[in-house]
Amino acid sequence: MSDQPVMFLREEYRREPIPEFHPPTLAETVEDSVDGYMKTMDDQEVKDLYELVLSEIEAPLLECVMKRTNNNQSQTAQILGLNRGTLRKKLKKYHLL
Repeated sequence: MSDQPVMFLREEYRREPIPEFHPPTLAETVEDSVDGYMKTMDDQEVKDLYELVLSEIEAPLLECVMKRTNNNQSQTAQILGLNRGTLRKKLKKYHLL
């Protein structure tokens, strides 16, 4: 060991540990988005919200996984847990084919 005295920082120079960053979950992100949408709609009538949310999420999900698999539909279907026919139907629905 060293003969050097141990130095401690004065109380006013000590820093609080930086909290670990945890990105929001998908559920939290969806909840925030839907809540924000409902607030912007204010007193306007909201219809077909379920279909709107699904289409807003499903299209970019399909596109993202297709890019990740280099447009391999079999791999994409497997990753998404869909059969290939269902995937093709959805890709056509969103004009991704």
